[in-house]
Amino acid sequence: MARIDLHIHSNCSDGSDTIQELYEKIRKSDIETFAITDHDTVEGCRQMELYTNNFIRGVELTCQADDIKCHILGYGCDINNKKLLNLIEKGKKLRRIKLETRVKYLKEQWNIELTKDELDWLYSRTSVVKTHFANIIVNRGLAEDTVSAMKKYIDACKTPKTRFEITEAVEALNHAGALIVWAHPLGGEGEEHLTEKDFLPKLEIMKNYGIKGLECYYSRYTKQEENFLVNCAKRNNLLISGGSDYHGTNKKNISLAKLNYENIPITFEALTILNALEAFDRT
Repeated sequence: MARIDLHIHSNCSDGSDTIQELYEKIRKSDIETFAITDHDTVEGCRQMELYTNNFIRGVELTCQADDIKCHILGYGCDINNKKLLNLIEKGKKLRRIKLETRVKYLKEQWNIELTKDELDWLYSRTSVVKTHFANIIVNRGLAEDTVSAMKKYIDACKTPKTRFEITEAVEALNHAGALIVWAHPLGGEGEEHLTEKDFLPKLEIMKNYGIKGLECYYSRYTKQEENFLVNCAKRNNLLISGGSDYHGTNKKNISLAKLNYENIPITFEALTILNALEAFDRT
């Protein structure tokens, strides 16, 4: 059975692996179909093109849809599209403000003053997120892992709004020729999962904003959650996608091509987005 992973992060956002390291791991893992989907940047896709063109170019945008904090994946996007790049640049400037707010918060609230080397490392990143701060905290021995570091030292920090409005994100992705999928719609790593009752009204909102698919197969979802999402996608004529949300050592319990909690392999045919992307490329 072909191994597939449509949700992979590199160190161009908050993953730990360089693109070269990722390419070697993917090749050695016999993964036949994969997507690079870094947070709010396409730099990882650009770098992967140095090693292979046989992958799906993607991006994961951090959004706000009414009262829903969500991530949307854009698959098959033109990574040189000006509207998408302009949105990414806007996000980069907003996150710079968030970065500086968190640096100040750690010093004032926790008496954690970052060194010049730590600051230089943060400011050198294409996209800085909570995981980067958490890594520094873990390296200092103040927390056992990134999840606990974020919960204790970072989550309470009030920062300026940096999420894209869902309308501008969808517009940019559509302009870039992407198929739009709601990432980990029941909740991601370290988050409390939505109940079926709570999920359904949010799905209606997301549909109205123009999503075309759901990430039904996800490394943290049980068979029951997986089946529920697949049935929701089929009832609502939405595409079915799946990915691990691999971040390397930054999410140590998530391995490449792990598309459900039980790590049961998923067939190519089950991921209807793959056929849609092939058809998309032919038009």
